[in-house]
Amino acid sequence: MADDNRGRFVWYDLMTGDPKAAEDFYGRLIGWGTQAWEGGDRPYTMWTNRETPLGGVMEMPDEVREAGGPPHWMAYVAVDDVRATAAKVEEAGGEVLHEPTDIPGAGSFAVLSDPQGAAFAVYHSASEETQDPPGQPQVGQFSWNELATSDYKSAFAFYSELFGWEPKEAMDMGDAGIYQIYGRGEESYGGMFNKPDEMPGPPMWLYYIKVDDVNASVEKVVALGGQVINGPMEVPGGDFIAQCVDPQGALFALHSSG
Repeated sequence: MADDNRGRFVWYDLMTGDPKAAEDFYGRLIGWGTQAWEGGDRPYTMWTNRETPLGGVMEMPDEVREAGGPPHWMAYVAVDDVRATAAKVEEAGGEVLHEPTDIPGAGSFAVLSDPQGAAFAVYHSASEETQDPPGQPQVGQFSWNELATSDYKSAFAFYSELFGWEPKEAMDMGDAGIYQIYGRGEESYGGMFNKPDEMPGPPMWLYYIKVDDVNASVEKVVALGGQVINGPMEVPGGDFIAQCVDPQGALFALHSSG
């Protein structure tokens, strides 16, 4: 994989208790299509946006379900070497949750957690092609990758060393503290912040999907059996966001341009 791909979010998986119901929900909410993938040893369906794959959905693995893990989205970040990255994560105080695994004809991946406990995944493609710079995310694509953590400065140092991420604007949110935007080159990938005491659960990643109109989309979320847990609200710069839960219990977020 060319170095230009390193550190980019390249794939998004949903692990859920009812993949068919999830396909219906996100298909009707976002407009995604689906495409079966035949290369694995368990059923896996790819999400497509205007016929371009951007992720997939599968039933939660038994080990996740048995450990009490809820349905969840997981993003994959491109790396040059999955096994070397997993070793670096352990050296830095993180954890390997799913050992580096080869996908015949596709590449390799691992599921990891950072030192604060937030889970993420890494991927190395078998193809040596360099992705074109994605530019501005389009409707139906994931547009923002947000980490709520216990120590954003330490988390940023960890991911910066691992992926080459660079600090962008640090926004002072008053009582909510600093919101650190990060990315590489001219691209901004997302933000990190210290989660407030009232926010339940451990440190975690949340992924935003771009829609035409957040206000209209949250009405569809509720009509389709999901929940809106925060928003809609305007954020600095004039965009709108909302954080939601799908009918199976997976957290996700929506974003529209102002």
